[in-house]
Amino acid sequence: MSHWSQLSFQDAATPIMTMLIAFHDHAMLVIIMVLTFVSYALLSLCMNKFTCRNIYEAQAVEAIWTILPAFILLFLALPSLQLLYLTDEIVEPGITVKAIGHQWYWSYEYTDFCEIEFDSYMMNPNDLEEGHFRLLEVDNRIVLPMNTEIRMLVSAADVIHSWTVPALGVKADAIPGRLNQMMFTLQRPGIFYGQCSEICGANHSFMPIAIESVDTTSFIKWINSFESNK
Repeated sequence: MSHWSQLSFQDAATPIMTMLIAFHDHAMLVIIMVLTFVSYALLSLCMNKFTCRNIYEAQAVEAIWTILPAFILLFLALPSLQLLYLTDEIVEPGITVKAIGHQWYWSYEYTDFCEIEFDSYMMNPNDLEEGHFRLLEVDNRIVLPMNTEIRMLVSAADVIHSWTVPALGVKADAIPGRLNQMMFTLQRPGIFYGQCSEICGANHSFMPIAIESVDTTSFIKWINSFESNK
């Protein structure tokens, strides 16, 4: 029995992920058309013994099967290059969050606010509540506001990790001594899960990521409550 996100992408939560899914559908349509045409041509050649005589050394046919693939590649390359540019574009961020990978947990710093930093560990299966996902739920989620440009700064303290959240369409390597960055904008409320996507050691599969997307008012209340508990 299939489940949510098992057979396809997760529901998009950012404009970039929406465009990634659209490009995937666009590329799949082109691939299916090419596969159908090539399969038909091969079957025609195999089933008709007189066909080969008609296309043998046919310059028109050779020109078609040389030019047509070039147009197909161009048809795929243009939206791909546009998407690559958009995923790498950096604008003025509303909030900056720094993620640091450790063996085997994540720590986060809200650099726009004073003294807001915490570690995020995977929850023990015995502590999970109803609605939590095993191996994905954490004790401290990242809380971020919707409709705000978020800049993630990603680094590591020991070995190479990878900060990845599929629903957001973002993935960045966390490399010791290096600071990578990426931008995204949350479009809807919800909780979005990810995991370290770089083999970083024995407990590589036990350092999940959980992002809670909330409205601006709830985010400000969370910031105030966090600072008051310090």
